[in-house]
Amino acid sequence: MKYLLLVILFILVFGGVKSQVDQNQVQTQVQTQTNLAFQYYNARDYEKAMPLLFSVYEISKNATYFKYYLDCLVQLGKYDEAARQIQAELKKQRPEKPEFYVNWGYVLKARKNPEASKEKYDKAIEIVQPNKNEILILANSFLGWQEFEYAKQTYLKGEKMLGAREFDFELARAYSYLRDYNKMMEKYLDLVGSNEQQLPRVQSSLSSTMRLDIDDEILGTFRDQVLKRIQANPEVIGYNRLLIWFFLQENKFANALRQSIALDRRTGQEDAQIIQLGNMALNNKKYDDAKRAFDYLIMKGRENPFYAQSFALKMHASYLQYEAEMPDNKDEGEKVAAQFKEGLAFLGTSSATLSLVQDYAHLLAFYLGKTDEAIVLLNKALETTPLNPEEWGRLKTELADIYIFANDPWEATLLYSQVIDANKGNSLGDDVKLKKAKLGYYLGNFSWAKAQLDVLKASTSKLIANDALELSLLIGNNLNLDTTAVPLTMFARADLLFFQNKDKQAMTTLDSLAEIYPYHSLVDDILFRKAKIETDRQNYALAAEYLESIISGFSYDLLGDDAHFMLAELYNYNLVEQEKAKDLYKTILTRYPGSVFIEESREKYRELRLIYPDKEPVPDVKNEDLFMKGVEENEFE
Repeated sequence: MKYLLLVILFILVFGGVKSQVDQNQVQTQVQTQTNLAFQYYNARDYEKAMPLLFSVYEISKNATYFKYYLDCLVQLGKYDEAARQIQAELKKQRPEKPEFYVNWGYVLKARKNPEASKEKYDKAIEIVQPNKNEILILANSFLGWQEFEYAKQTYLKGEKMLGAREFDFELARAYSYLRDYNKMMEKYLDLVGSNEQQLPRVQSSLSSTMRLDIDDEILGTFRDQVLKRIQANPEVIGYNRLLIWFFLQENKFANALRQSIALDRRTGQEDAQIIQLGNMALNNKKYDDAKRAFDYLIMKGRENPFYAQSFALKMHASYLQYEAEMPDNKDEGEKVAAQFKEGLAFLGTSSATLSLVQDYAHLLAFYLGKTDEAIVLLNKALETTPLNPEEWGRLKTELADIYIFANDPWEATLLYSQVIDANKGNSLGDDVKLKKAKLGYYLGNFSWAKAQLDVLKASTSKLIANDALELSLLIGNNLNLDTTAVPLTMFARADLLFFQNKDKQAMTTLDSLAEIYPYHSLVDDILFRKAKIETDRQNYALAAEYLESIISGFSYDLLGDDAHFMLAELYNYNLVEQEKAKDLYKTILTRYPGSVFIEESREKYRELRLIYPDKEPVPDVKNEDLFMKGVEENEFE
């Protein structure tokens, strides 16, 4: 008896293992055939793809493979065979699957028989069962052949059978494909009105639709309909949130802030949204909008959990605005310094406020000429604040920069060396190595500086590696062109003056260099430095002229992507020509794929494309997955 039980157990276990092995083999075979089939299909080799796709369908019974198989037959002009295969499949089905009538309608339409095609499409909608999953499958079949009108009709029938609101999201998507943006927005707003948790889903879908809206039809429709809903249904907070989101897509931070504050006065729950909005405005260099956001949170009192953070961010925003917009105005600089003094007295000096201490010290030294006061500030922070090596290194690095400003390069060299020794395991170490190499370059120690820079070209930080490469090439390309190093020495001297915020002296040095050596290889570098100086002076139009000269005459050279990016930034933030900025960001993506600016350019290009869409045709693809893939590829993913 025991022997018999053991035999039965062995058979069951062995049989189960064998069954699992057989199943795995079948899955492997199907996957191999599928991969090969789609390789042929994507290469338009339909003769080879066709039998493989049918074989995979026979094994898996997945209707997607049958659809691709039919498309192969259609592409090869085998309409009769395609119809026979559909009929054969329909005979096997009880009840019939309506999506096979959709496929039949597609074959007839491809054969230029629109009346018969319509009959099959109507039949599919007629026989669909009052089951949400089946309705979705049928609509997706229509979408797969880009029959958007019939997909819409399917969802509408679904609403009749299962009730209103069942297919709001799907109908909105169908309306977007049909470019009926009024009805699309109605459905999305219905969805948000009935369930605010659908807001992220709606926002994501609207973002995708806006990218395809080349005629800017959505923007006006969106704003008008949302405002009407807010007026008619003030109790639906989701509409207000959607309007705020919309303003942020257009970078209209002032409008978004007004709406957010109005909403907060009703709900008292928008602090996190407002501080996020302020940070977005700050990152987009909209300093006044950022400060208004932080001011609102500060005015709510110290019991507000975002009070200290808003206080610190406002100080940082004031400093960045001063640096960007009025660096030569000493009176404004003193006002910002007073903010720092008051703010740090309230916030204290800690790891959380180190960046503010750095900003304050930099302001005192580089803009107000108070180097002694800046050094005392930094030394006090170093002595009184518990710091890890990286935090200590950041303050020491700022201190070294200030010693360079004060024309004490030897003390700066010593401080840089201390920071490097203490930060061998993080990015700060490489950053300071670059600063130390630049200091050698400023002082005319070109061979030593180049040797250090060549090591840094292998840095894990792409930005450091790129800067090291650029300066190394600058030295290497210009050091051996003349019997003397006078031109490069003059250029390095101008760079030091530029670092020290002595723009007028730097510009005079560059003018002299250009006059003495008008045909030197440093011409594009001189133009680029002048563009930076004029940008600091807020002479944006003149800076743009210098950059245009580089782009027109030296775009093939090392500074090509730098000039494109800097000019794009000027157009985007200073010269209010965002469409030109968008085109320049796009040029960086297409012409300089290895540029250090590629990620930032991609992000800003996408933002601006929502407002200034590319005038390009939508890809003509039969399959929705491929259609959306084409859209993403258009984004340079």
